[in-house]
Amino acid sequence: MYQQGFNEFGGFAAAGAAPRPGRVILLPRVPVRSRIDLAPVLDRLADLDLAVDLGQRIGSRDWWLGLGLLTTLCLSAIGAGTLIVPLPTGVRAPLTAAQADDARPDTILPLAAGATTGRQSPPTKLVEALSEVPERPRLETTARVGRSDSLAAALRRAGVGGDDASAAARLIAGEVHGVAPGTAIDLVLGRRETRSVPRPLDSLGFRAAFDLRLELARVDGALKLKRVPIAVDYTPLRVTGTVGGNLLRAVRAAGVPGAQAAEYRQNLAYVLDLQRQVGRRDRFDVILEHRHAETGENETGGLLYAALRPEHGAPVELMRWTYGGKAMFFRANGESARKGLMRTPVDGAHETSGFGMRLHPILGYSRLHQGIDFGAASGTPIMAAAAGTVTFAGWHGGHGNYVQVLHRPGLMTAYGHMSRFAVKPGQTVGQGEVIGYVGSTGLSTGPHLHYEVWVNSAPVDPTNIKFTGGTTLSGGELARFQGEMAHLRGLKAAGVETAEADEGKGRRRG
Repeated sequence: MYQQGFNEFGGFAAAGAAPRPGRVILLPRVPVRSRIDLAPVLDRLADLDLAVDLGQRIGSRDWWLGLGLLTTLCLSAIGAGTLIVPLPTGVRAPLTAAQADDARPDTILPLAAGATTGRQSPPTKLVEALSEVPERPRLETTARVGRSDSLAAALRRAGVGGDDASAAARLIAGEVHGVAPGTAIDLVLGRRETRSVPRPLDSLGFRAAFDLRLELARVDGALKLKRVPIAVDYTPLRVTGTVGGNLLRAVRAAGVPGAQAAEYRQNLAYVLDLQRQVGRRDRFDVILEHRHAETGENETGGLLYAALRPEHGAPVELMRWTYGGKAMFFRANGESARKGLMRTPVDGAHETSGFGMRLHPILGYSRLHQGIDFGAASGTPIMAAAAGTVTFAGWHGGHGNYVQVLHRPGLMTAYGHMSRFAVKPGQTVGQGEVIGYVGSTGLSTGPHLHYEVWVNSAPVDPTNIKFTGGTTLSGGELARFQGEMAHLRGLKAAGVETAEADEGKGRRRG
């Protein structure tokens, strides 16, 4: 190695070598910087965004840089892929026909390919052919009663002999009056002597009623009937919840069946104006007949109790009670719910226009609006506000399809803009009976019911009319009624399990 150093002229000379006389090598002096400023370079690199969104600022400098980077990466990947050398593999020789035939018995093939292929071994002398295929000594099956079936026909269709089917049907008919369509019957058929006769019926069992199971068994060659009672708990089911935006929808969302929910709302409509007297924070209270079997089945029955508990004010309570051989709903004071006119003759509606002077939306001038308009979906059933006789059902000018019902001398209700009728003139209808369906016939801006009340041939405001009458309980009948209502109210404080829910859902007790 050589040690280098600066000479006094700024040139380099090799150490250890004698300078040649008469020659001096001069080099230009190179200025040396004490440091290099990298800040501008780093700032430029910081501003350089390599992850460029090619969907934005198309054509800009950054966009072209991003496109160039993407192109470079793609070309690099393609170039690298051409350098990969595939691994050498050997190719297996295909199986010969004999080898494939030998391999088929050890494989699983689809049914479309035969599923059972391969060599079949011929029978040897040790194989003995059977004269007939042996039968099971015992056959378990299920018979189901059809919609237009008899019990005997359902049993015969399941393989029971005619004599056994008739005998079983006679025994069961002595206990129950018919078997409901769809009932499943568990059967056990025994061994038969020859193939030419049906199997004998060894045993039979089915659910004859919610609280009863019937069983048949062969004892000493004859069928014997056995009743198997099923323990049932008859505690009523209570469902409560918040009304929210729609009373009927809230009751249905809480789990009340459709028929019972409609009955609940219909009976409340006899005593409440559901358009004005029901708030979002009010609570509904429904009690239904309910049965729970020890085998786990549940069955919900009719409506027993219907109440609405306002956020402010006294609750409205109704309870079903049989009076004079007829089941009716009564208020807590013993007055029947069906008294006078229904407050809301269409289900699930909302009031859109009241009684009085208004600007007609189509004719464009003010005149007396002789009734109340209830907005509802087209086809919604319209109910008679009270029992009476249909005096008119037809086209009535601006009212479109129009029905008039005379309830008593001097009292009549009318229903307009129907899409179609459900009654004819001269027909007698009961309170709550469907007389037509919501529509938009006549001078109408949309589907709704125009409801009128006429007293002594003059239109009156349906919301202000009050009637007396109906059935009223008294004496011992009233005491028994109020005692039963107190018992149903007590279900709420019986300590049973509850399930709270949000608005419109509710809680169940039972």
